Amino acid sequence: MSGNDTVPELSVIDKRAIILSTIVFLLCLVAVVGNGFIIVALGMEWWRRRLLSPCDQLLVSLGVSRFCLQWVVICKSIYAFLYPEVFLYNPVLLFLAFQWDFWNAATLWFCSWLSVFYCVKIATLTHPVFLWLKRKVSGLVPWMLLSSVGFSSLSTILFCIGNHNIYQNDLRSGLQSWNVTGDAVGRTYENFFFRLKIVTWTVPTVVFLTGMVLLITSLGRHAKKTFLSISGSRDPRSQAHIKALLALSSFTILFTYSFLSLMLKATGVFPSQEFKHGVWQAGIYLCTAVHPIILLMSNPRLTAVLVRGCSLRRAGAS
Repeated sequence: MSGNDTVPELSVIDKRAIILSTIVFLLCLVAVVGNGFIIVALGMEWWRRRLLSPCDQLLVSLGVSRFCLQWVVICKSIYAFLYPEVFLYNPVLLFLAFQWDFWNAATLWFCSWLSVFYCVKIATLTHPVFLWLKRKVSGLVPWMLLSSVGFSSLSTILFCIGNHNIYQNDLRSGLQSWNVTGDAVGRTYENFFFRLKIVTWTVPTVVFLTGMVLLITSLGRHAKKTFLSISGSRDPRSQAHIKALLALSSFTILFTYSFLSLMLKATGVFPSQEFKHGVWQAGIYLCTAVHPIILLMSNPRLTAVLVRGCSLRRAGAS
């Protein structure tokens, strides 16, 4: 193949990469705006009442973690675009990786505890342990938040230790004429990272899915009873149940997709250089952009704040 034949392929690849990067960047901005609005709305609520409900504490914590996570992604993308040949263990990239590990883990745990809170508060289970949790769960929210920060910090520290050891191993391997031992150590740390990712991401995901399955099942049974006991599906109660089920189901689907994407990335199914990897990553950021919108639309108070803000803006413009 001649050099002239390769130019169109490179041009197509570059165009696809640029378009995909632009889409990812825009999705990150949408997620930043959505989560930023949730933070501002609940922050104003806290400022007026000097108090936030336990559910709002979880929501604002989730909004902050996602807001920070998206900014880390944006900063890393901009830095990689400006310095494409930068060393992998550059201090800036290591700092951004540290931030990403922490905020990603925190987001998973906040989502999980929000699922547990919704399940305990809304589901109509009659088991004695469940009834006890229903009375105590509001007081347990601060401990949920602290545990999220603790688990996220612990996993981030372990990732940092692994990154440092890999960096030191690479330095030693580069100075040796033989690197069989270095390769073995590298594979050891790859296995370490993979196991750590499995534990770090799977545990909160199992908690999240357990809470969501119980909640959706309970709401589905209750909605069925309500639907059968009334004359039609236009009753406000049945509409509220359907709306809640749709919001929870979409939340579960988006969370599951994000988790599977993280796991596929950890297994290396899609190498970072492949276009498929970029498409899959765009799917992750689409989930993070859509979920704040679902939260805004499914939360009456946040929706009211949004409508009020739009009304004030129109009034000011007129």
